[in-house]
Amino acid sequence: RINWISDIIVVVSPENIETMKSIVEKYGHKRVTIVKGGITRHRSIFNGLKVFAENEFSNQLLQKPEVVIIHDAVRPFVEEDILSKVVMAAKEHGAAGAIRPLVSTVIASAPDGFLDHSLERARYRASEMPQAFLFDVIYQAYQQCTDYDLDYGTECLHLALKYCKTNAKLVEGTADLWKVTYKWDLYAAESIIKDSLSQQVCVITDVKEPVAKVGFLIHESLKSQTEVQVISMSLSKNDSHLQNNFSGECYSFVCINDKKYDIGETRQLVDMLEKSNIPLLCPVVVISVHLDISENVSFSIGMEELSKIKKFAREVKKKNILVYGLLIQ
Repeated sequence: RINWISDIIVVVSPENIETMKSIVEKYGHKRVTIVKGGITRHRSIFNGLKVFAENEFSNQLLQKPEVVIIHDAVRPFVEEDILSKVVMAAKEHGAAGAIRPLVSTVIASAPDGFLDHSLERARYRASEMPQAFLFDVIYQAYQQCTDYDLDYGTECLHLALKYCKTNAKLVEGTADLWKVTYKWDLYAAESIIKDSLSQQVCVITDVKEPVAKVGFLIHESLKSQTEVQVISMSLSKNDSHLQNNFSGECYSFVCINDKKYDIGETRQLVDMLEKSNIPLLCPVVVISVHLDISENVSFSIGMEELSKIKKFAREVKKKNILVYGLLIQ
């Protein structure tokens, strides 16, 4: 999603390489090279850097970049803005890294289990990712590392300072750079993802007046809570404007028509979603609204029609698409 990054190196433990390859293939990720990791953090990072410089990787040797970004996969919510800031700082100073204020005081314990001393929290910061380096700086630092550094070290900025005398520029990071570390972090991450996905709703209506009017009313009622885009079109025309909403930014759709039981347009929408590049890692919600504008005041619906709708919903649920039906008299 960030076009100024030329190559993405994913360093993976040996037992998970095939799984990662299948993920890259399934979701059509581009510019991705998978590299076998080491037994420690620094050895894994060094393996990733070698892809740009060492002959043993000649079968996948990539063009050496001016700046390399190092990031943790356990920090999934990094934004382009912070990536850009650390890259620009690294170009100017040789190294840069994101930092955050400490939320807890750091203390040292004595061998007997009692307090030895504590650090003045206001003077210290938590080192976060992403970090960026001039490639030659970080690669030379790793080449000079001792085995002790590679096995027990954790801070890349320290290696640049220790071996290349490059003092990193520290860039204030955002709160969403926290690490998914414990089980409860998974629930927090899921909530953040769901919240971001619910920020945009695409309302698809026919051009007919009653249908378009309902689309307008939905827009008016929701616009104070979320971003709503109303598109008046015929799904059968496969409108390119609608295709733009399948870029991964919108996961919620409201499809309105005046066909009482016909879910043909909803099927077309689901087909378009499946053929798009939208990664269905999170559920896509499709609300199929059917307007009954006849003068018949009966709300009855035949069991045959109901069974078709429920069967369709069950089928697409397996593909992580949740379909809901609403009949309005």
